[in-house]
Amino acid sequence: MRILMLGAGGIGGYFGARIHHAGGDITFLVRPARARGLLEDGLHVLSPLGDVHIAPKLITSVQDSTAGKFDAVILSCKAYDLDSAMDTIAPALASDGIVVPLLNGIAHLARLDERFGHARVLGGLAHLGVTLTAEGKIRHLNELHRMVIGTRAAPAPSPVAALAKVLGSTDIDFHLSGNIEGEMWDKFVFLSALAGATCTMRASIGDILQTATGEDFILGLLVECSAVARKHGHMPGEERLAQSRMQLTARGSTSTASMLRDIERNGQTEADHILGDMVHRAMAHGIDAPLLKVAYTHLQSYEARRRREQS
Repeated sequence: MRILMLGAGGIGGYFGARIHHAGGDITFLVRPARARGLLEDGLHVLSPLGDVHIAPKLITSVQDSTAGKFDAVILSCKAYDLDSAMDTIAPALASDGIVVPLLNGIAHLARLDERFGHARVLGGLAHLGVTLTAEGKIRHLNELHRMVIGTRAAPAPSPVAALAKVLGSTDIDFHLSGNIEGEMWDKFVFLSALAGATCTMRASIGDILQTATGEDFILGLLVECSAVARKHGHMPGEERLAQSRMQLTARGSTSTASMLRDIERNGQTEADHILGDMVHRAMAHGIDAPLLKVAYTHLQSYEARRRREQS
């Protein structure tokens, strides 16, 4: 099982290092600048679950004569880089190879299906809190490091079992799901509420909950997102909703969406892919979603200002 990891940033670097450490045959496709740093110092993961330092196998182009073809390509890019990512990996994929996206949201599935075919595109989730240090090391922020993948077609493509065996041999909290799109929708609903609240208020869940109507705002977002999921046949179960409510109303919580961290560093966000997609789905089904619209408008305004200042 030859695996190609697109990128060696936070998510790709973390999971890729764990796969390499367990003996998996994994190659990282990275930009030349990142390759130079990794060749000099290796790939470092600093984690409360145990540090890892590896000498990764690297390529900077799939045209590299040593690259060959890969049985599985794992995508850990941002949604706004998806088009270029698809162009990059297409020549590297074996004729029966599979694509495993670990992107947030749902919208990327249709675009990947169109390019590679529905049967070859798996669903995937990453539950992981990481950040990249100034030195290029990956710092794991807690003890959560869960990866969930699953086929969306029957029968499952032949490389799925082999990939699951590799991932299951690592110390990653790995799960092969029989309902991957349902699990992706569960995360989509939760993340949209979390991002909508923390980005709009530029504050953590705990800070928002200290305001007069902060809890109403957060839970209102969760209700609107759940209504969209219901229309698409993926209403979160009561247990999952209860868990989401608990996380989103935890007093003193320092939780924020990674999108807020993008804003704080004046970076590009996945607003269109997450909140924008949720709003467009709500409008298409005639769902009243005023809080989601406000949150998305806020992020669109931020993006417009950022582009103007950079021009």
